[in-house]
Amino acid sequence: MRENAIEVKNLSISYRNLQTMSIKQSLFKARKVKNEEIEAVKNVTFSVRQGDILGIIGKNGSGKSTLLRALAGIFSPNSGTIDLKGHNVALLSIGVGFQKTMTGRQNIMLSGMLLGFSESYIQGKLEEIIEFAELGKFIDRPVQTYSSGMYSKLAFSITVVLESEIILIDEVLSVGDQQFKKKSYNKMKELIAHHDRTVVIVSHSISTLKKLCDSVMWMNEGEIVKIGKSKEVLREYVAFMEK
Repeated sequence: MRENAIEVKNLSISYRNLQTMSIKQSLFKARKVKNEEIEAVKNVTFSVRQGDILGIIGKNGSGKSTLLRALAGIFSPNSGTIDLKGHNVALLSIGVGFQKTMTGRQNIMLSGMLLGFSESYIQGKLEEIIEFAELGKFIDRPVQTYSSGMYSKLAFSITVVLESEIILIDEVLSVGDQQFKKKSYNKMKELIAHHDRTVVIVSHSISTLKKLCDSVMWMNEGEIVKIGKSKEVLREYVAFMEK
């Protein structure tokens, strides 16, 4: 029996939502600014076996991306634990992970080193990453000049070529031109076939999760509604959303 690559126990994550008002509102209303605490993830427990692909689905605001960022080490939990069993982990998400003033080439090196790979290993993979990303001359331009599709291509290329042990994907497969989507999908299938690699995919795409995932976790308002076989959970989720 395969061991777990990810173990999450009693995880809760809260953040403060500062509700401000305009200057005009502040002049005419004696209303206090609210500092509201939002509980994004509520006492969540689950595990993912090494080599499995877990999909996470739920309506906007259900805590999916917050959970993924906690797995990546970006958000700290208020309580509970996350155990990645010593594996290196990469997060593919638009707007996360790159230094905007650095070039694409420089960000490849930086991202690879943050993932724990040696400089010599990244150098050996550099041209493969650049070729897969299909960014042309933009690879030597600052990332802040990139479109969301270009950003997505670079993030995806770094992660799949460097082959992290745990890959976390936040809607990245749905960004980019049609040709790159097809290439990304095929590359993901190739990576998934590697039984030592563990993948967690957050997506609203029923078809993507159904095709790629061994199991799906449905979240709603920060809690797990159900986790189980992909087709079964997705069928119940669709029925719930159509009510």
